[in-house]
Amino acid sequence: MNLKSLGQTGLNIPEVGLGTWNYHGGVEPLRAGLEKGALLIDTAESYGSEPVIGEAIRGIREQVFLATKVSPEHFRYHEVLRAADESLSRLGTNYIDLYQLHYPSAKVPLEETLGAMEDLVEVGKVGFIGVSNFSLAELKEAQGAMRKQKIVTNQVRYNLVDRTIERELLSYCQANHVSIIAYSPLSRDFQRIFDCDSKGVLLEIAKATGKTPAQVAINWCLCKEGVFAIPKGSSVGHVVENCAASGWRLEAQHLRLLDENIKFRRRSRFEKAFRRMLPRSLSGLALAFIRGLPRGVRRRLS
Repeated sequence: MNLKSLGQTGLNIPEVGLGTWNYHGGVEPLRAGLEKGALLIDTAESYGSEPVIGEAIRGIREQVFLATKVSPEHFRYHEVLRAADESLSRLGTNYIDLYQLHYPSAKVPLEETLGAMEDLVEVGKVGFIGVSNFSLAELKEAQGAMRKQKIVTNQVRYNLVDRTIERELLSYCQANHVSIIAYSPLSRDFQRIFDCDSKGVLLEIAKATGKTPAQVAINWCLCKEGVFAIPKGSSVGHVVENCAASGWRLEAQHLRLLDENIKFRRRSRFEKAFRRMLPRSLSGLALAFIRGLPRGVRRRLS
């Protein structure tokens, strides 16, 4: 497993971690990933996966870089402190390596929320502070609200078919040493990547490199400076496969083929704002509807 520098923290951590949103695999797949070197686990108080992660890391906590998130409804100062304590209890640990704001919120001043996060660092309950789903403007605002610490990560969606962060956020983070943690590196549904690959280059490159299509797609993310990936796998086989996306690199010709032949999108600010306002239940229904469409139609909608 390759390691990468985490922002300007001086730490090197695994470039492939274990994502646990909507995770239902139990302890065994997580343990398999840890054994393969994916000693970075990401969760959130809203995921419901903190207890199983606590069980998976029991006895090896010091080896694991543990990241979790506080939800916007808990962004008031004392609520942040309480949410952190509750996450610590569920995780069975006395410190969180990376504590992240899960989404931006206009309801609570960032100075108040991040002040609580900084206080958690001072008392040793949190190692580093990050954000998630923050646009460039929101990230800059968060950076400006910090008084003692730095924002070291921004966790955002990034994959072969959704390259929204390439519009401005990625280059800014690279220039300012803010690491990107890419969630959904295989898209929310891996079939969507195949739908956008009309020439079959993903399979072609997988065959040429002796890797699987999923490993090629994840490695494409890892080839970007300062980018980590946290694919989810709910079975031992999938987790082990995902971990093997590290330890090698696609060649320049492969990257060029992927960039030139796989249809991708960069969402507009309006679309991103609309998607944030859409209830998650409706978002899930929309995804299910798209999955049922013919492949040609799905490709045009991706």
